[in-house]
Amino acid sequence: MRSIFYFLIFPGVLFTAVVGLLLTWVDRKITARLQWRVGPPWYQPFVDFFKLLGKELIIPKESSKWLFLLAPLLGFAAVTIVSIILWASMLNPSGAVYGDLIVVLYISVIPALSVIIGGFASKNPMASLGASREVKLLLAYELPFIISVFVPVILSGGIINLGGLLDFQGRNSGFLHHPSAILAFITAIICVQAKLTLIPFDSPEAEAEITSGAYIEYSGPGLAFYKLTRAMNFFVMPLFLSILFLDGIRFDSVLSFVAGSLKVIAIIVVLILIKNTNPRVRIDQAVKFFWGPMAAIAVVAAILAFMGF
Repeated sequence: MRSIFYFLIFPGVLFTAVVGLLLTWVDRKITARLQWRVGPPWYQPFVDFFKLLGKELIIPKESSKWLFLLAPLLGFAAVTIVSIILWASMLNPSGAVYGDLIVVLYISVIPALSVIIGGFASKNPMASLGASREVKLLLAYELPFIISVFVPVILSGGIINLGGLLDFQGRNSGFLHHPSAILAFITAIICVQAKLTLIPFDSPEAEAEITSGAYIEYSGPGLAFYKLTRAMNFFVMPLFLSILFLDGIRFDSVLSFVAGSLKVIAIIVVLILIKNTNPRVRIDQAVKFFWGPMAAIAVVAAILAFMGF
């Protein structure tokens, strides 16, 4: 019963979905205020999701039907599992599984892979173009992201489970008093911006160019689950960065819980501000950016971490 509660309620599907959808409202509200608009009410993301669930799911005639149908569920399942691992490590740091950091890194790639699979499975030229851009973007940001994520591992003396990293930070404070961790944190935030395909790295779904890319053939429940996966990931990835660099969310007291939650919100606000203050870049520019300056900064951060800085 406890495992079912973990998967379905907290910190599983229901909790992550609700918080993720609320954060998408925060994103839309802040964006609207920056553009001198009022923005939607808080319940609008929930209305949009349930409205899509009630619409017809149209399957393209020439598509690979099973892949087309399973792709949205694949990403949805992956982000749910990552959320459970992250919350389990914060609720019980001493019970964290050895190497769960590596597991999270692997599973966090699956939502992007589900978009790629769905785009190619639909057999739509625009969807295939969006999926190919997603492949290039994935290959671009994963290198600096992985290097930057392992900087806390280096600084902690080789701890590769999330609970151990939280315990280490509890004894020594967060990692951001190290110059190497600051560089790695900045790199990781920019990589997460691309991982979430937010502006300026939204070329895989650029509406003005390829009309939503891989999502173009999706409607009804299929599109609803893609949007829900993105909303959940918008919560899960900042939470992941918070655990790695900012001591996560503590449950020792109300004050520590609020402070940890504010750290996650601060990361989300930074992502929203980057989104609203930058133009979209071309996919070739994104690849050069991540394999050039971002990879170089991540490598410098790793070298400084090995030197103890």
